[in-house]
Parts: sequence; C-alpha cells; structure tokens
Amino acid sequence: MRTDTEKEYLLKAIDAFKRKIVVVSPEFKILATNHHIIEMYGENLVGQVCYQVMHGRASPCKHCPASKVIQTRKPTLMESEIISLDSDAVCIYSYPIISEKEVDAVVMLDFDLPVLEELEERLQRSNSFLRNLILSSVDGVIAADKTGKIFIFNEAAAEISGYSVTEALGHLDIRDVYPGDGAREVMRKLRSEEYGGKGKLKSYQLDVITNNGETIPISLNAAIIYEGGKEVASIGFFHDLRETLRMKAELEKAQLQLLQSEKMASLGKLAAGVAHQLNNPLGGITLFTKLMLEEYELENDAREDLNRILKDAQRCRDTVRELLEFARQTQYNIRPNDINKAISRTLFLLENQAIFQNIEIRKNLAPCLPPVPTDIQQMNHVFMNIILNAAEAMEGQGILTVTTVEIPEKNRISIEISDTAPGIPEDILPHIFEPFFTTKEEGKGTGLGLSLVYSIVENHGGNITAKSDVSQGTTFIIELPLSNSETENGD
Repeated sequence: MRTDTEKEYLLKAIDAFKRKIVVVSPEFKILATNHHIIEMYGENLVGQVCYQVMHGRASPCKHCPASKVIQTRKPTLMESEIISLDSDAVCIYSYPIISEKEVDAVVMLDFDLPVLEELEERLQRSNSFLRNLILSSVDGVIAADKTGKIFIFNEAAAEISGYSVTEALGHLDIRDVYPGDGAREVMRKLRSEEYGGKGKLKSYQLDVITNNGETIPISLNAAIIYEGGKEVASIGFFHDLRETLRMKAELEKAQLQLLQSEKMASLGKLAAGVAHQLNNPLGGITLFTKLMLEEYELENDAREDLNRILKDAQRCRDTVRELLEFARQTQYNIRPNDINKAISRTLFLLENQAIFQNIEIRKNLAPCLPPVPTDIQQMNHVFMNIILNAAEAMEGQGILTVTTVEIPEKNRISIEISDTAPGIPEDILPHIFEPFFTTKEEGKGTGLGLSLVYSIVENHGGNITAKSDVSQGTTFIIELPLSNSETENGD
C-alpha cells in the first residue's frame, strides 16, 4: 500500500502534467480529472457526462476510443485521420482500469499532435524496415494464417516456387506449397517439444512443390505466431538445398576418385613386383616347352598337353605384360595433339575387323577442337580399349557413337563413347575401374584394361566416368584439360 506521502506526490505529479487526463465510468460519467482539465473546463466536472461537458454532444462521439476500451477491455489509440477532424480531442489514448475482470473505469489522455505523428512515423519506418528486411532476404519467407491463407511471400520465395508474389498473396494456400500432408506434418512438429521447442522448428529438411510441379529440397526454420497465448499464424524461412546437395555429391565423387587413385597407386607398386618375379619363370616354362616340342618325338597326347602348357604360359605372359604396363611409372611425352584425329585413326584401324561388320559407327566430332596436351600413344590405348569393350558388349551388332566437345568454362574437352549394348548393372558399375575386376568369362579378360585406362587419363590431369542404363547401353565420359598445368604430375 502507498503511504499518504506517496499518494500526495502522485496527485501533485498528475496535476502538474500539462496534458488532459480524465477518468470516466463505463457510463461516461467523469470520476476524476487533473488540474489541467479544470483550468480548461472549470470546476464541478465530477459526476457530469464527458461528451456533454467537453464536446456539447447528446451522445458519445462517433469514434470515441473509450467506447472501444469498454467493449474490448484493451487500450486503444485514436487514428490520426480522426484526430485531425477535431483539434479539441481529449480521448486520443484510452486504457481500462480493471476490477475483478470488469472495466471499472476508463482513463483518457491526449498528446500533442506532432508527438503522435512522430510516433506514427517511427512506427511506419520500423514497419518499412521490417518489410524490406523480409522482402530482401536471400532465403524464402512465407507466413500464413490458421486457415492457410498466405500474407507474407517474399521475392526469394517467388523465385524458388515459381509463383509470383501477387499470385501467392491472392489465392495460394500454404498447403499447395508442400507435397501430400507436408503442411500438416510441419504443424505437427511445430506443436511438438522435440524439434527445437514448442512453437519452433529448426533445420528441418523436406520438399516443396513449384508452380510447374517440380519438387525442390529445402531446409526449413519455422515458428508459430501467438497472440494472447493462441495460435494466429505461422512463418517459415526456407533455404533451397539444390546447390548444397549438388556440391555434396561432387565432393563425394571427388573423394571416391581420390580413394580409387590411392588404390591404383598402391596396387601398381605391388603389380610391378609380382610381374618381375613371374616373368623369368614364365620365360623358362615357355622356352623348355618349345624345346621339348621341337627336339623330341612325342605321342599326340603328350604334344597336346605341351601345347596346352605353352598356351597357358602365353596367357600368363600376356597378363604379366599388362601388369607391367599398368604399373609402369613412365615419362609421358606430353605435347599438343589433335584428339579428333587420334579418334578417327583408332576407328579406321578397328572398323574393318570382323567384330565391327554389323556395328554402325557415328562420329560427332566438334569442329575446330583445340589441341590437347597428351601422350597420343597412351590416349590411343585408351580409345582402343574402350571401343573394343563396347564392340564386345554389343556382340558385334549395334551403334557406336563417339562425340567430342569443348567445355570453355572448365578449360577442358569432353570425349563420350557410347554403345547400345545391354548395359552394366547398377551394382557392378562402381567397380569397373578396379584392377582385376572383370565380367568376362575366365580366360577372356584380365580385368586390367579399364584400370589402365583410368590411370592414363588420371596421369593426363583428366577424369573418366561411366554411366549406364541396362536397357539403353553404356557411355564413357573422358574429360581432358586444355593446359599443361594439370598434367605436370605425369611429366
């Protein structure tokens, strides 16, 4: 409780305040005033009706804020347009005195109009700043009321969704933005305590649907807007994840290539040692088998057995030769070469072979392709290996397409070699460049061909990938740099 001294000073402060202060009952009878009102309207105001004694009216003013306070039990401010019509306005700001949940009285006071205008101007500036902040956000911002009607939709949201701001604010429902029950699921999580606290949702990944039906992955931060403890709206800030996911995929691809390169380097050293160890005994087996065939009269069965030994030894020597080629740390003879010419020469050497008789060869070679720094003999080996593999996969019948194109933005060229074979199964495709991995029958392949191709392309500073569809065939894509800076490691 206040002391008598406190009450005395409080009354003096109110009387010293040079603005109008009036306290009225819900029936508009004046209950109390400050001294400034008495100076203006005289004494004996208490008990009189405010609108009669102050405005000479027979009924409450049309825009009386006190009436609104009595109805809503909330403070209210008279609009500036109405104030300007009545320079003697007293009830510019009104607020209730509540007693046992009912309005016991209403306090009315005025402001200088310039002060009110300054407050409004500040409010407008704040609102304008907030609006510009939302509209210029690089992330999409969407707010909707409880019915799903959108009332905030910035330019970033329009760019991501394909809807114009006018369309979204005019007729778009928040449920149209999310596929299926996406909007319902977002609200369920917002009302839960498990995703950032009740009324909040942090870094939630989901999809949104664009105007043309495209599905886009986003990261969503959202919140429920409360008023008086009740939900009135929700707002979401979402970030387009397409570029992030693309970069993540490229990073994973680069990591796989790095692991493959390390695997190839380690295996190359091992292969070199094994090849050298096997070369001498294989030479001895071959030499003495030939001597026995030439110098001894042998039965046919014995000759057949020795010929089988000779054939198997030759197969082993071929494998050893490929191992040595695979492991060879060679000094590449890098110089500018015409890749189109190298491809055409390889095709010329192969197209007259029996396996190519029923294969249609299509060349889509880019004119004026810049010279590419390469060891052309090594690249011939790359083209020969991939093209022969394609012919064998098509079993001598189909279409072989070779395409070259310049990629200026990467300072590279791209070579694509496609076939119409049955294709490589999805579970096998990631392993095709691994040493000794082969799908050919035993005795028909060493599994080193594509491994060697991979090493050659990598030593040229390039990269090779393969994509395949079991129903449409396989395409090998080789990218080679147009400058020597990426091939220095191979020199």
